[in-house]
Amino acid sequence: MTEPFSCDIMRCDNLARLLLPRMRAEMVYRLVNERGITQSEVSKRLGISRAAISQYMSRKRGFTRQDLPDDLDRVIERWVSAVASGEGTITICDVCRSADLPDRR
Repeated sequence: MTEPFSCDIMRCDNLARLLLPRMRAEMVYRLVNERGITQSEVSKRLGISRAAISQYMSRKRGFTRQDLPDDLDRVIERWVSAVASGEGTITICDVCRSADLPDRR
């Protein structure tokens, strides 16, 4: 039996440092390449600079050779859909619940 999810600041810290930059890079890539949204429009929708979008697209920001955990693909796709449609939200807690992060206390 698995333990129920519990909020932990160390887990959130690991998530923010290790996974969110890679997830954002993947989300930006999917919005532009799969959904056909312009980089300028993605910049506006996410509230980040056009230069940041360009860096995500060229893999200069948020890219590592490590694959994201498989269970996060669904969360990234939900995030892409929410941004593309302007409806729905994804929270840090949604990502954290889906991530299988090692405990680094």
